[in-house]
Amino acid sequence: MTLFTMWNAAARMRGAAAAVVCAAVLAATGCGSGTQSTEEGSGSTAQFDPIAVVASINQWGMLAKEVGGDQVRVTSILGSTNVDAHDFEPKTSDIATVSKAKVLVANGAGYDEWATKAVSGDTTVVTAATTVGASDGDNPHLWFSKDARKAMAKELSEAFSKIKPDSKDYFAKRLAAWQEDEDELETSMDKFSEKHPEATYASTESVAYYLMSDLNVRDVTPEQYAQTMLNGGEPAPADVQDLQTLLEKHKAGMLINNPQEASDTTNLITGTAHKSDVPVVNVTEQVPERYDSLVDWMDSLVTEFDKALASDATSPEATPSPSSSASDAGSK
Repeated sequence: MTLFTMWNAAARMRGAAAAVVCAAVLAATGCGSGTQSTEEGSGSTAQFDPIAVVASINQWGMLAKEVGGDQVRVTSILGSTNVDAHDFEPKTSDIATVSKAKVLVANGAGYDEWATKAVSGDTTVVTAATTVGASDGDNPHLWFSKDARKAMAKELSEAFSKIKPDSKDYFAKRLAAWQEDEDELETSMDKFSEKHPEATYASTESVAYYLMSDLNVRDVTPEQYAQTMLNGGEPAPADVQDLQTLLEKHKAGMLINNPQEASDTTNLITGTAHKSDVPVVNVTEQVPERYDSLVDWMDSLVTEFDKALASDATSPEATPSPSSSASDAGSK
């Protein structure tokens, strides 16, 4: 369990003094407070001392903002869907931002070590990997897991409450509101599973593994190919051919592609899927800009998967012959 720490005495004294000065200025001039463009949301004019929260990636930054509300000021370092997140190199300014955080929200599992290495001694660190017991080498795309999302939301609420105990009830209410949204999402996921009880998928890279597992969609990606991609290696030509053959024979209901990990190999595989009329759904690692919350993004992906499987079901190749068996598709 991550240990949570309070502001030291000197920091509290400086914060109190700043609050007194700001209050005097407000009373005299009616001035407001601004926010930086990199922050997700802003503190209210009545909140002089929001918790400085830095998230290594925008997936967890969004969740921190939902739980913390106007009692936190969240800055996410990596939020672009146009970069390879696994090879991300933080700038000096990024490291400086992390070092000043009161709370660092990280993913862990080897995904963002650069962030946890940059924290200062009095920073509270909340990592998704720690909350669910994931380790380096495990699939690091934890934000796609309903268990990880719920564990992180609770952990963040507790971390914020320890730093701002007077706002404990506020954080509890924010957490409860978020949980309602998550519950609605999971209801939709259950309906999806009931609608597609025999659904299968393959992937160019195991970005959505946890989400597909929560949806009870079976992964038929050739095991050796999947493991090589998870380890960041280049799959052997024979493994690529196995995946292409699987798609050509229509043994996967859809192909999930991570455009942030695009390469000649993944382009070849998506090309095969298109030629074979296998639906391709692009799933990025970072949250696209058009979504305001992690739950909204998950919900939209479930909708996309539903449409893809419905489209695949209309294809003649999607109807198995009487002699075919489930084992023909293969499993990891």
